[in-house]
Amino acid sequence: MITAEQIQYLQQRIAHFDDQQAYKLLFTALYPYLYPFAKALVKAKEPAEEIVSDVFIKVWEKRKELEKIDNLKLYLYVATRHIALNYLDKQKRKPTNPIDYFQHSEFISVHLDPEQLLITADMMALLRKAIDQLPPKCKVIFKLVKEDGLKYREVAEILGISVKTVENQLAIALHKLGNAVDFDIKKTLPTPVKSF
Repeated sequence: MITAEQIQYLQQRIAHFDDQQAYKLLFTALYPYLYPFAKALVKAKEPAEEIVSDVFIKVWEKRKELEKIDNLKLYLYVATRHIALNYLDKQKRKPTNPIDYFQHSEFISVHLDPEQLLITADMMALLRKAIDQLPPKCKVIFKLVKEDGLKYREVAEILGISVKTVENQLAIALHKLGNAVDFDIKKTLPTPVKSF
């Protein structure tokens, strides 16, 4: 995933120099994270694509004001949520809680780190199944914190909930995943060969 420093650099290039290449790099780097988030909210591919496109169009239109934004990544998630909720309001679907939109969402990890590469295919399948069976609130919070790398405070702001709720839901998610996977490290490590 793109680092905060890289985002800030691109943000400055766009704000100060109208740098279209920096804008394209920002879009390319963050679209794979914002699109699944938008799709989870609106439950449809085309509107989710339009929502994320609208977010980036607004970024370009207001590029001179970008330097005022401290955390552009957080800003883009919040903007995506707002535009998605506005879309749903126009569609006459008004749930009571934004988390309810994630009821039947699919989240896909868009990167693999070295730790994930060490896990066997069977273990990944078991983990994915366990993640898919998490309650909606746990699932979305787990994805935003563990897969998208957002901070608890950022997730709380994006979803309009307290940091304590994020902490509690993540603890519930991790507990459920631990129980579902029942990971035994001794079974996955090769037996050492004794030398004589």
